[in-house]
Amino acid sequence: MDLRFVGIDPETDDDGCPTVWVDREAEDILIQSYTADAESAGKCHALSPAKAPIPPTETIIRIPRRMVPLIRKACDDLDGLR
Repeated sequence: MDLRFVGIDPETDDDGCPTVWVDREAEDILIQSYTADAESAGKCHALSPAKAPIPPTETIIRIPRRMVPLIRKACDDLDGLR
């Protein structure tokens, strides 16, 4: 695994630290963030074209807007591999 740290929530504190990494070998973005509450997850599921329940290997996370630049940076990193 060729894991590269991209960045951490600029407003992080001791209670939470949403973080972004890129796995350059698998060409994936890994994100640690807040778990979506049940109401949000239910609404996402209702709007999804996939009608099956969310599998146990997946979850819905909430990413703060202030982390958008980190997500873009991670995407740019992956784009640079090709």
